[in-house]
Amino acid sequence: MQPSLFISHGSPMLALQPGASGPALTRLAAALQRPAAIVVVSAHWESEALRVMSNAQPQTWHDFGGFPAELYQVQYPAPGSPQLAEDIVQRLQAAGLGGQTDDHRPFDHGSWVPLSLLYPQADIPVVQVSLPSHQGPALQLQVGQALAGLRERNVLLIGSGSITHNLGELDWRSSGDEAAPWALEFRDWMVDKLQRDDLPALLDYRRQAPHAQRNHPSDEHLLPLFFARGAGGTFAIEHQGFTLGALGMDIYSFA
Repeated sequence: MQPSLFISHGSPMLALQPGASGPALTRLAAALQRPAAIVVVSAHWESEALRVMSNAQPQTWHDFGGFPAELYQVQYPAPGSPQLAEDIVQRLQAAGLGGQTDDHRPFDHGSWVPLSLLYPQADIPVVQVSLPSHQGPALQLQVGQALAGLRERNVLLIGSGSITHNLGELDWRSSGDEAAPWALEFRDWMVDKLQRDDLPALLDYRRQAPHAQRNHPSDEHLLPLFFARGAGGTFAIEHQGFTLGALGMDIYSFA
């Protein structure tokens, strides 16, 4: 049975400059059974209600600006899966969460950037599920729980975001993996609560966690973690690190 994963996808430049995350994702893919399909909840598909990508051949969307020209040439031509999309909608509706298909949605970089390092052949069907970010972490926990049964069908469930995400406080001159104390404290608090499986504290992280507002001025990049937790089981750290002084690059599994 597949685990669920939370992947901090960092800057879009991760696709060209994978740093320590690239080898970590390569090792993780090698350790996993090859999935029959992949389902991704990305921080970059915010929506009002739940939507599920259902097109058979999604496009690669370069949903960013100001990066080197070669990044805009990167393609991730993985197929979609209309059949899996319908199954996901049925599971979401059965859980009382609603949901509808979207046959125009492309792959955003929260999906294709980490997948290009996990499965560079782009030959595994991928379906994205949207993120109704205004409904907070409790909904994402429920979405993960509703889709958890897909793991038994060899479907890999991924939440793609960032364990810390304050772009206004990044140090663009930083070349090492040193972390700002306020970012490290928040990351360590989250890890402690995940290890303890303290769901009440995790769901209330914006009030209880140190420097929560500073690390996540808005919480769309942390919400995919709750999807992965809801879909999975025992927590494990697959990779930890920081780039640009305060951008957390942690990768977690829930087996």
